[in-house]
Amino acid sequence: MKIKTSYLVAALLMSLIVLWFVIGSKKTDEPNSGAKAKVEAVMPSVVIKRLSAETHESYMELYGRSEADREVSVKAETAGLVVKTPVQEGTLIKRGTLICAQDIDARQAVLDQAKAALRSRELEYEAAERLVEKGFRSSTQAAGALAALDGAKAQVKQAEIELDNVNMRAPFRGIFERQIAEIGDYLAPGQPCGLLVDLDPLVVTGEVTEKQIGLLSVGKSASIKLATGENLSGEIRFIETRANPATRTFRIEVAVPNKDGKLRSGVTATIKISAGQTKAHLIPASVLTLDDQGSIGVRYLDFENKVRFSHVTTIDETSAGIWVTGLPKQTDLIVQGQDYVTEGVQVTTQFDNISSAGTD
Repeated sequence: MKIKTSYLVAALLMSLIVLWFVIGSKKTDEPNSGAKAKVEAVMPSVVIKRLSAETHESYMELYGRSEADREVSVKAETAGLVVKTPVQEGTLIKRGTLICAQDIDARQAVLDQAKAALRSRELEYEAAERLVEKGFRSSTQAAGALAALDGAKAQVKQAEIELDNVNMRAPFRGIFERQIAEIGDYLAPGQPCGLLVDLDPLVVTGEVTEKQIGLLSVGKSASIKLATGENLSGEIRFIETRANPATRTFRIEVAVPNKDGKLRSGVTATIKISAGQTKAHLIPASVLTLDDQGSIGVRYLDFENKVRFSHVTTIDETSAGIWVTGLPKQTDLIVQGQDYVTEGVQVTTQFDNISSAGTD
């Protein structure tokens, strides 16, 4: 059968039209696929760690200083020259230890005179009583003799006290911190001889805010680290009931046993006190970063794999990392690459090898 030439021409034209559409569509698709590949190539990649909030003991950390429990200037009670200073500075002494002694002067003579007068009054009273018994004197005269005897006893007591006042003694057990008066100095009543310090217990003071004060109570335990390196434990013994008008803070005192007196006053201290339990996340300290305003926080991913920033508050530090609050309960934390992405950017992810073990 002979095919007409017109049919052959029509079939050829149709083939050319189909071929043109096929080639055109390929050329159109190729640029789109290249752009898509390019987008995928520039999308940043980060390493994440999937975290869940856990119940953790929360702590408040305060900064303060150590202080003596008591500091007393031992002062003269009478006037006189200092003739003796038997205690060396820095010595731990008992209550009643002689710190300074003044010259006795005429005080012994005054006492001897008072004692002689007492003996005379005793004889007069005994004689008056015998005469009353025999009826030669009235009971009123005997009562007068008794009053004179009591007055003589009081004079002796007063002279003894004045004589002992030349001895300045430690009012409590403590460390003789500083010698103020030296031998040959004249002390009037009220002038100091030396400084006595009681360091048992050692008192560590700090300031708490209006929000923290409700979490504390007298008797609550506290751990303390001194700038000199000692790690101590003690109990809160005092909480101020009135805030400092300038700072709106309350003073607290923590008492720390110091039997041997080796711990020193005036040392910078860090006080750590439990503030109860709270939900927190344990994160590596290395993931902390800054936002555009300079605030400390971390970067994590939302459900669309977009980067988000959250401010966090550190509540505890351990060898395994730091415990923080401020993150969602379930968090995909960026642990690598957080410094190279910004908030709102979509990223590709891979799990941290250590943290992903055992993770579905």
